[in-house]
Amino acid sequence: MKINDAINNLPNLEKEKAVCLETTVLTHGMPYPQNLECALACEEEVKKAGAKPYTIGIINGEIKIGLTRKEIEALAQSHDAIKVSRKDISYCIANKLTGSTTVAATMILASLAKIRVFATGGIGGVHRGFNETMDVSADLREFRSTPVSVVCAGPKAILDIPRTLEYLETEGVSVIGYQTEYMPLFYTRKSDYKLDIVAKDASDIAKIIYLNEKVGLKQGNLIVNPIPEKYSLDYDYMDKQIKEALKMMAKDHISGKRVTPYLLDKLVGLTKGKSLESNIALIKNNAYVAGLIAKEYIDLK
Repeated sequence: MKINDAINNLPNLEKEKAVCLETTVLTHGMPYPQNLECALACEEEVKKAGAKPYTIGIINGEIKIGLTRKEIEALAQSHDAIKVSRKDISYCIANKLTGSTTVAATMILASLAKIRVFATGGIGGVHRGFNETMDVSADLREFRSTPVSVVCAGPKAILDIPRTLEYLETEGVSVIGYQTEYMPLFYTRKSDYKLDIVAKDASDIAKIIYLNEKVGLKQGNLIVNPIPEKYSLDYDYMDKQIKEALKMMAKDHISGKRVTPYLLDKLVGLTKGKSLESNIALIKNNAYVAGLIAKEYIDLK
């Protein structure tokens, strides 16, 4: 494969009711086989909503917009796939490596294929202990420059939520509550952080995405969708477990790309599997809502 083929052969899905799905959850977010089951279930949820799923990854240096089942299964069991964010995309392609895409990288690759709606679990953000580490996820900055709207269950609960919200405000990112007036916090349905923009249904969000394009705002929206009530965990309980996981992380000297996968893994043990069950439920819920939005958006166009 010629190096330009990795970019030039991408599909144009501008007219499709398309929803993209990331692959970091496959390689760094969940254990096998739950990761595989979750990825396949998310594709089914998108279809149920009347849209078409495109799971994104990089296989042997080739950008894949819509992984096959065989490729998804291989990634789910891979121990060698690298975690690809914005800074890693060209490196991964140039060296013909296999990588799973983070929120930031998935947004970039989806944009190349003209996909405008993306479903994930939670976004990255400003990490706790920012004053010492200066750790801010590339996900946040991507919203300002990439016109892909992301449906999630809020910022990951392991983050510094006030600083994350302030960063999004500074970058001019629209944070839209899907049928909620308050920011959901990943494992928890509700918080004390009130939202400025609330959408009553998928049609409301589709109109915002459409009008962003019309007025020339080449950026994404953050759509926050609360975890289903059945799977919502108590905030104080989860905060206690997160603080314990942070202590373990400090003791093990974990930093950089390894922080989020490490903490999510430790939380599975600390919560006796409750966090994993909730994680799967919220991702599937987001995939369904993203499908509804993609359908409304294309119908509107």
